[in-house]
Amino acid sequence: MSIRKIAASIGAVIVLGVLLMAIFAPLLVPHDPFAQDLNLRLVPPSFMEGGRSDHFLGTDQLGRDYFSRLIYGSRISMLIGLATVITSGLIGVTLGMLGGFIGGRVDMVVMFIITCRLSIPLILVALAVVSLIGSSLTVVVMTLGLLLWERFAVVTRTTVMQVRTLDYVAAAWAAGCSRTHILLREVLPNIVHHLVVVATLEMAIAILLEAALSFLGLGVPPPLPSWGLMISEAKDYMFFSPWVIMVPGVSLFVLVLGINFLGDGLRDMLGATRDA
Repeated sequence: MSIRKIAASIGAVIVLGVLLMAIFAPLLVPHDPFAQDLNLRLVPPSFMEGGRSDHFLGTDQLGRDYFSRLIYGSRISMLIGLATVITSGLIGVTLGMLGGFIGGRVDMVVMFIITCRLSIPLILVALAVVSLIGSSLTVVVMTLGLLLWERFAVVTRTTVMQVRTLDYVAAAWAAGCSRTHILLREVLPNIVHHLVVVATLEMAIAILLEAALSFLGLGVPPPLPSWGLMISEAKDYMFFSPWVIMVPGVSLFVLVLGINFLGDGLRDMLGATRDA
C-alpha cells in the first residue's frame, strides 16, 4: 500500500471518528459540558500530577470538564463545516454550471461575479459582518457559506466547459432532452468527482475560519464549546496550565489534517475510477 493510500485511510478514520463523536456526543460525555464548579478550576488531566480520575482531560478556568467540552466542540466544527459546504456548494455549482454550459454573456456575468468575490478580503468581510449582525451559529454558517463558493464556481465552470462538447451531451441534445435534464442528469454526475475534492478543501477552510472568528470573540458565542472559543478562553492560562490550549489546538489540527488527507485520497480514487 502506497503512502498516499495510507494517508487517505488515516484521514478517513479521523473524519469518521470525529463525525461519530459529534453525532453521539450526548452518550459519550462523562459530565455536563456546561456545568461549572469553581472548586475544580484548572484541574490537570488524569495522566498528569494533580489530576483526577473523573476528569480525563482536566477542567477549564470555570471548572467545566474539558473532555466533555471537547466532544461537544466537535459538533460545532462538523456542523459548520458541513453546512458551509452545502451552502457554498449550491451557490458555486449553480453559477459554474450556468456559465460553463451556456457561455456567452451568461458566462461573462458569472466571471464578473467570481472576480468581484475574489477581490473581497475574506476574513475582513467575515469579521465585519459578524461584528455588525452579532455572533451566533447561524450567522457564522451563513457568512462563511456566502463567502466560500468561488472555488466551487471556478472548478464547475472549467469542467463543464470540457464535458459539454462530449458525445453523450450531443446525444442527449439529439434525443430532445431539455437543458435542465442535460445539466442535472448528464453533466453534473460526470463532474461530481471534482466537486468532492473541492468540498473537502472548503470544509477544512470553514472549520479554520470559524475557529479564527471564535478566537477573536466573533464566532460561536459562549458557553457553546467551540474549539476556537476554547483556545481563546485558554490563552490567558497557557503558561501555567498548557493543556487547556494544547487539547483543543491539537484536536483542531488533527481534524483539518484528516480532512485534507481524505480529500487527497478521494481525488486519487475518483480520478483513477474515471480513467478506468
